[in-house]
Amino acid sequence: MNKDQINGKLQDIGGKIQEEAGKLVGSEEQQAKGLKNQVEGKTQEKLGDLKEKIHDATK
Repeated sequence: MNKDQINGKLQDIGGKIQEEAGKLVGSEEQQAKGLKNQVEGKTQEKLGDLKEKIHDATK
C-alpha cells in the first residue's frame, strides 16, 4: 500500500461519516460535502492503485 491508497481510503471513510452525520441533523450541505469527499477519496485511492501497478510492473 502506498500513501495515496491510504489517504484516499481515509478520505472516503471520512466522507461517509460526514454524509451520515448530515442525514442525522438534516443538513443537505453536509451530505453533499460528504459525497464530494467520498469521490475525491476514491479517486485518490485509484491513483494509488495505478501507481502501485506501475511500480510492480517496473520491478
